[in-house]
Amino acid sequence: MSTPQRYLMPASAMTAAAAMILLTAAAATWSEQPTTRVGAVEVRVGIDDSDIRGSDHRALQAAVDYAAKLGGGTVRIGPGQYQMRNALILRDNVHVSGEPGKTILAACSALKTPLAADGDCRERQITLQDPSGFQVGDGVAIYDDHYKSGFEVTTATLTARVDERTFQISAPLYLDYLVSRKAVCCLAFPVVGGWNVKNAGVEGLTIDGNQAKAEYVDGCRAGGIYLFESDNISVRHCVVRNYKGDGISFQVSQHVTVEDCLCENNTGLGLHPGSGSQHPVVRRNRSLNNGDDGLYVCWRVKYGRFEDNEIRGNHGVGVSIGHKDTDNLFRGNLISANAKAGVLFREESQPMGAHRNVFESNRILDNGAKEGNVSIVIRGHHDDLVFRKNTIGCSKTASPGVGIRCAKESNRFQADDNQFVNLQKPIERAER
Repeated sequence: MSTPQRYLMPASAMTAAAAMILLTAAAATWSEQPTTRVGAVEVRVGIDDSDIRGSDHRALQAAVDYAAKLGGGTVRIGPGQYQMRNALILRDNVHVSGEPGKTILAACSALKTPLAADGDCRERQITLQDPSGFQVGDGVAIYDDHYKSGFEVTTATLTARVDERTFQISAPLYLDYLVSRKAVCCLAFPVVGGWNVKNAGVEGLTIDGNQAKAEYVDGCRAGGIYLFESDNISVRHCVVRNYKGDGISFQVSQHVTVEDCLCENNTGLGLHPGSGSQHPVVRRNRSLNNGDDGLYVCWRVKYGRFEDNEIRGNHGVGVSIGHKDTDNLFRGNLISANAKAGVLFREESQPMGAHRNVFESNRILDNGAKEGNVSIVIRGHHDDLVFRKNTIGCSKTASPGVGIRCAKESNRFQADDNQFVNLQKPIERAER
């Protein structure tokens, strides 16, 4: 049984909604610009008949670097499986194109060894207890029992061998990684990565994360496809599966477009925009059966458009949003059968709230089996939220659950023309 509901707060909420439309229109102006500037050069790389031949990350990187040195262009990767011991690192103005379903970038099996000497903050070398198996050119992650999550992890490339156990690295260590805190070095990396890159694109690649033989790296520093401090990047028609971490993660990056991608069976988050990324466009993607949340909107994500995505069967929340994530539009998404809430607004105080977000014409169904069948949970101070024309609840049988549980601290909350299906209570105002 469905129940149409209208829940209105003061007219200021309508003003906020109008402002939201203007903001998202501005976001669309940015996002619909061309995402790559393609130069004249085109380079083919592949296992057999190509300009550059090879079956590992070195051949792929050579093609991308060659195109970049000529000012940009297109790198076409032929069908086949390519063994990756480091990320395929994106470059400015280079578009990387594979054959969907046929161009497979497979992460190698991981190695892990303790550090033999402390890795000091800003030091550019590491000494390994057991260097066997590590090679110059490998992508590695360094951490210890104290600094092991988020941006505390250092990721780098082994660039030279100093002696039998010591390697130089491409970037300075972010923190002190101490032997006394069980510091380690792992052969672990994003399979495709962009750091400080502009006007680049990736399409038609399949990422095999080799999950059973991989080491986990936090999504703030890695992902099957990962971007950091980059601008105007497109990721289209890509598949990321079985990565030991997040599927697609972009941090501190502006104007990133992710379209028509599949993230499935990754151990971490499916899609992870975060850390001040603004004007993202995430649409027509599928985030399925990942080990954590399907879409995790991390800190300070603003002016984004999240449209027509399928977020289903994830082991955490469907969509999680929180710290200063303001002025975003979620429209036309299917958010279903996630173990926890379909949508979660994380606990925040008023200055850090996720204000002025709009959820419109979404289907939010059959979520929250682990947490009392609550479809949408709003915790803390999140102001001027708008939920309209959504279908919320359980698709088949009546549930004792709640459609929207909204904290009393959330001001000017508006719910209008939603359909609440097979629920005991459509809207509940709660202390927390």
